[in-house]
Amino acid sequence: MTRAALACLTGSLVLLLASCSSTTTVDTGDYPPPKPRDISGISDAVPRAEPYSRYGNPESYVVFGKRYYTMPDGNGYKEQGIASWYGSKFHGQRTSSGETYDLYKMTAAHRSLPLPTYARVTNLRNGRSIIVKINDRGPFHNNRIIDLSYVAAAKLGILEYGTGLVEVEAINPSAPQPAATRVAGKPAISRDAPMYLQVGAFSQRDNANRLRSRLQTANIGSIQIVEGNGSAGPLYRVRIGPLASVDEADRIANTLVSQGISDTRVIVD
Repeated sequence: MTRAALACLTGSLVLLLASCSSTTTVDTGDYPPPKPRDISGISDAVPRAEPYSRYGNPESYVVFGKRYYTMPDGNGYKEQGIASWYGSKFHGQRTSSGETYDLYKMTAAHRSLPLPTYARVTNLRNGRSIIVKINDRGPFHNNRIIDLSYVAAAKLGILEYGTGLVEVEAINPSAPQPAATRVAGKPAISRDAPMYLQVGAFSQRDNANRLRSRLQTANIGSIQIVEGNGSAGPLYRVRIGPLASVDEADRIANTLVSQGISDTRVIVD
């Protein structure tokens, strides 16, 4: 994955987000440490109550022309999606919270959770689970929900793949937490579970039909409308797939950006 230091305009304030990711996962130059050390003794981050960062929590900020909003807290946050990781290229650099990035610490970057937030991250393919401290901003790549440090990615078992399907759940520091990394257990989903790219969700079916008709002219694969229940009633989700890989989802997402559709997410049934 990639990162670049970007000057991000937020209101009248120019905020330097040291962790902003680039929009592509190729030619990044990021890499594992040249001589990886034994990580078996590195434990999960330990959740504790901390004041929020003075610098890492603007009400909103802009990266690559898109505005992001910082959540007031992480209460109730849980999301499934794709995780990526960052390593030696940014080791020793300042994170958005002001802390120094250490690839051997159990940390992560997130676009909207307040800094710092502690979160449990579970690899849905192998059942491994870790706790990280979110102290950075990113990833600013379509279809990614969290950027893990090198060691966190290694503990989850996604290092060699570059990405992994995960669930991220914010932690209340005052609540009891399991003390250690959970080793591979029963996966939450099958390795053969189909993957889709969700491109929209609407309370009115007519809006979903219009988006599907628009996408059909782009010749990007099978397009479905799936009806479900939202908090305020019926919800019609427009999705593309099934897809063979995250790379295919990325390719389609990049195509959609050129058509003005940027809010996509990978889901697995």
